[in-house]
Amino acid sequence: MRTRALVGLPFAAFVGLFLLYPTAVVLWRAITPGGTPGTAALERAISDPYQATFINSIKLSAASALIGAIVGLALGLAIQGLTRPRWVKPVFESWAAVASQLGGVPLAFAFVAAIGTQGILTKMLRETTGFSLIDHHLGPTGFWGLVVVYLYFQIPLMVLVTIPAIDGLKPAWREAAQNLGSTSFGYWRRVGIPVLAPSILGGMLLLFANAFSAYATAYVLSTGTSNLVSVQIRFFLQGNTITGKGQLGYALASWMIIIMIVCMGGYLMLRHRAERWRRT
Repeated sequence: MRTRALVGLPFAAFVGLFLLYPTAVVLWRAITPGGTPGTAALERAISDPYQATFINSIKLSAASALIGAIVGLALGLAIQGLTRPRWVKPVFESWAAVASQLGGVPLAFAFVAAIGTQGILTKMLRETTGFSLIDHHLGPTGFWGLVVVYLYFQIPLMVLVTIPAIDGLKPAWREAAQNLGSTSFGYWRRVGIPVLAPSILGGMLLLFANAFSAYATAYVLSTGTSNLVSVQIRFFLQGNTITGKGQLGYALASWMIIIMIVCMGGYLMLRHRAERWRRT
């Protein structure tokens, strides 16, 4: 027992130093803006005009999480069904692992070059069909344009989440359903989807948290003017004496931390429920 504690001590120190301590500092500064504990900054952070910032972030995160979950689940099912050639499945899984972590400046530049005002796809559609991505808010700075950009890392992340759950579907369950006269649709409606439901819902929560906390990509695409929580936190904490609202930045960060804790807590609960099926 003592050996296990010693082995886990470096990890505990790492978590405490780089996760728990910064979180505690942010929360403390949010509730003590003037040296006296209070919730004025926290209340102000979710009031007008800053309330719109949370609404925009929630809409963007929910849209990218829902679409990413649907497409990611479909891709996960398709990848699991690939048996020949043998190298195809590992290649897709490797792509999902890499693409789920791709973001920031490279991803922003790629989409600016593709669907920006002078992007290749934008010009191609304008010249061939007369359709303008920018006029329909499908550019990288519009709402649906940002959703498309976020889907680049949301879909692969959902693939990584669902593949282990799909692996847990035992062939004996399908055989039993067929022996009882069930169709393929009936199997998925009564067995497959209910078993995968905790993993799907957990994946959606994970995608929501991932999009809500994303910063670099949105900042680069909007040059720091995007009305999203993560970008606004940077604006208030950048040390600009003109703003003079550092405590508001800490309050926004505190609410983000609270939302992250709720999402990750729900994800862990659903993941624990999904793992029970794999143990049976």
